[in-house]
Amino acid sequence: MNFFNLAKERYSCRNFDTTKPIEQEKIDKILEVAKFAPTAVNFQPQRILILQDQEKLSKLSECTNYGWGAPLVMLVGYDKNVSWKRKYDGKDEGIVDASIVATHMMFEISELGLGTTWVGYFNPEKLKEIYSIPDNIEIIAILPIGYPSEDAIPAPHHEKRNDVSSFVYYNEFK
Repeated sequence: MNFFNLAKERYSCRNFDTTKPIEQEKIDKILEVAKFAPTAVNFQPQRILILQDQEKLSKLSECTNYGWGAPLVMLVGYDKNVSWKRKYDGKDEGIVDASIVATHMMFEISELGLGTTWVGYFNPEKLKEIYSIPDNIEIIAILPIGYPSEDAIPAPHHEKRNDVSSFVYYNEFK
């Protein structure tokens, strides 16, 4: 599929076939895409925790209501000790880097015939506690991943998009 069609057709999948595991080859492809995603100054601060053990997956419900029983979950974040900081104001670009990585991963997930959605609604402290995430790692997204169930469909407003003219400005904001 070409990129434009992939970007237009992928949707946030919230209904997974819980009986079908994800093949290791597909996991490896998703991680390869994460490796090649651009990061500030190429510092590559992305850190990914893969959950596929049923015991680990079951604990996710203590951190968020949005796992949807996916057979695979990836926690995407960045290492604050590695990420680049902008010299003018010290802004940590790690959140941007991890967001780029997660977005690349989401497109590859879709390309592989799998579904996912970006979950940003989670308790970060509970996540750190349950999964022993060190203090220097900041999780920015949870990606539940699986084969879409037969009745998985895009959200009702998925097709509704603002016109480009509503968010693009030329030469100045006015």
